[in-house]
Amino acid sequence: MLKLPNGEEHFLKIRSMVGLIPLFAVETLEPEIVDCLPGFKRRMQWFIDNHPDVPEHIEMTQRSARGVRRLLSLVNRKQLKRVLSRMLDETEFFFALRSACSFLAFHKDHPYEVQVNGNTNRVDYEPAESSTGLFGGNSNWRGPIWFPVNYLLVESLQKFHHYYGEDFKVECPTHASNRSRSLAGSGGNFRRLIHIFLRDSNGRRPVAGGTDLFQSDPHWRDLILFYDIFT
Repeated sequence: MLKLPNGEEHFLKIRSMVGLIPLFAVETLEPEIVDCLPGFKRRMQWFIDNHPDVPEHIEMTQRSARGVRRLLSLVNRKQLKRVLSRMLDETEFFFALRSACSFLAFHKDHPYEVQVNGNTNRVDYEPAESSTGLFGGNSNWRGPIWFPVNYLLVESLQKFHHYYGEDFKVECPTHASNRSRSLAGSGGNFRRLIHIFLRDSNGRRPVAGGTDLFQSDPHWRDLILFYDIFT
């Protein structure tokens, strides 16, 4: 990551999977569980009282019949809205979460350039293998879909929904003002990932591509190959 002036490094982070990883750190503490752990409850309260930065990552707006529910998260409600506006944008990450949305049309049509020490640094559309030998030319972080990371992000959305419930709405996809959904609903859109492995209307599985052996051969067609990365 380049150290850019005026905080512009944030622009690059949010347009890569690095900007989404903080969503993984989320959990709800239900009051009935906390009440069963008096030692933990006492230490937790001491930590909250003696570390002024901690309350920023603990939300206690929800209550249940047993008392206050606590959401532990690296991102607060306002930050979550901002991150999801990028994550659910069809011109950036949406459809499936790629390691960098520069794989999509945004940087193809709008290459990002910044001047640092008299040099022009550029981020543009360059899928698959790099045109240079930097980092070995490896494509892992140049836009492919990492299936396990998608799973973790869907799971995180479900955890946020467990706390916020149906009242927390987001545009899904972003800019579709008439399609406001709960966090559970937005996570459900990633079911399209599953269709990579399912047969389409022509009886072919996208995962097998043009390999007839895996598409048609009776000995192979039902043995589905699983990859953790898709380009």
